Amino acid sequence: MSLPILSLITFTPLVGALVVAVLPSNHPDLIRRTALFFALAAWTMSLGLLGAYAFGQTGFQFNEATDWIPTFGIQYKLGVDGLSVLMVVLTTTLTWISVLASFGPIKDRVKGYMISFLVLEVGMIGVFLALDLFLFYIFWEIVLVPMYLIIGIWGGANRIYATMKFVLYTLVGSLLMLIAILATAYAYQVGHGGSWVGAFDFQQLQRFAASGQFGDAFQNLAFLALFLAFAIKVPMFPFHTWLPDAHTEAPTAGSVILAGVLLKLGAYGLIRFAVPLYPHAAHTFAYPIIALSVVAIVYGAIVSIVQPDLKRLVAYSSVSHMGFVTLGIFVFSATALQGAILQMINHGLITGGLFLLVGVIYERTHDRTIAKMGGVGAAMPIYATVFGFFILASAGLPGLSGFVGEFLVFVGSFGVAPIISVATIIVMVLAATYLLWMFQRVAFGTLSDFLKGLGGHLTDLNRTEMATLLPLAVLIVVLGLFPSLVLDLLRAPAQAFLAAAGVVGG
Repeated sequence: MSLPILSLITFTPLVGALVVAVLPSNHPDLIRRTALFFALAAWTMSLGLLGAYAFGQTGFQFNEATDWIPTFGIQYKLGVDGLSVLMVVLTTTLTWISVLASFGPIKDRVKGYMISFLVLEVGMIGVFLALDLFLFYIFWEIVLVPMYLIIGIWGGANRIYATMKFVLYTLVGSLLMLIAILATAYAYQVGHGGSWVGAFDFQQLQRFAASGQFGDAFQNLAFLALFLAFAIKVPMFPFHTWLPDAHTEAPTAGSVILAGVLLKLGAYGLIRFAVPLYPHAAHTFAYPIIALSVVAIVYGAIVSIVQPDLKRLVAYSSVSHMGFVTLGIFVFSATALQGAILQMINHGLITGGLFLLVGVIYERTHDRTIAKMGGVGAAMPIYATVFGFFILASAGLPGLSGFVGEFLVFVGSFGVAPIISVATIIVMVLAATYLLWMFQRVAFGTLSDFLKGLGGHLTDLNRTEMATLLPLAVLIVVLGLFPSLVLDLLRAPAQAFLAAAGVVGG
């Protein structure tokens, strides 16, 4: 019997949460180290999974399946392809970095915080590995509870408002998703003479959809329900309004995971489930979704320019960057889709680093107002240098990973919608403008009176902070210079996606 590597990766953090739960609360350092150990263990196994993955092979690998609720054909079924293996590695990487980044800032209720983070990791990994729609929904819902606690307990002054907004938006999306999943399973059951066997199995449902068994009207309704659930999570315009508040009030590590992984759950759902199961509806609504994506790209960039708060600026920039992802998905081009997925990974690395850096300055100043941060480079030269690196990566400097994903989306979408592609290039220039202008105001010039008043509290990056930022910086450079490391993994999933969407040639 082969090793159930996918289950081990998924539930190792849960074991960690249980171990942390029995540790004495008056030993916070032991709790922190234990949580980090299990997060690192899951990360190490995910790297092993990536190393063992057969590049270029179509379909899912390392499959695990067993009956769970056989009366309704529900299975515990996991599998991994090039897309999901990358998302799992991204998740485990950002989780251990977030746990380590929490060592200093989180001083109260450390046990509850670390348990929440480890349970959150279980849900995120499970979403990327589940091949049964009911199981996928369970993991999707698991993610909601710990993030609710992380923002609601360890967040800022307006955390209750931000938490309730986050929960309400997500619950509406979850309800729509559940309706779509149940309706799809019921339609499959009716089409198979009343048998529930395979009714929630994604691969069986995809074959059923490919044979034209889902009617056009049913596809339109089911797709819209599923699309809205995923669009809220991305978040697409105009469903984005929960994001800036959640980011602003979340603790630093919570913002890292929120931007680095949780937003990707929505994009992953669109690629994995929404389009392959309802291809006719996906094409029907493609142009409105493309239009919304372009609005998000432009809107996020414009609103970022006028933000006075560092964290809100980075949050609104996420709306713009994720617009490239949804654009790349719905132009139905292999190049654009690979660029969209690469953008998902790049955004996780770059924006995760930016939120860590915003957290560093907040820990020292307890403020994030851009106007008060002038001249920080004079007092914190290493911080300013690292901050500048991540700013350039986010602005799309060639040679760093932020450039490649957006460029591929531009190239892939040009043949479908050249005017839209040109507009996205203009926005890329606009993004560089607001990011560099923000960096100029923060890093250069004479030290502001506000920062002078802090005296010795304004210390440069310490070793723990460098340990959280260095891995992200290395990955940004490596993927910027060698994007084929990721693109080779994505070639087969991209072709499978286009085939399921009924696109010939790609």
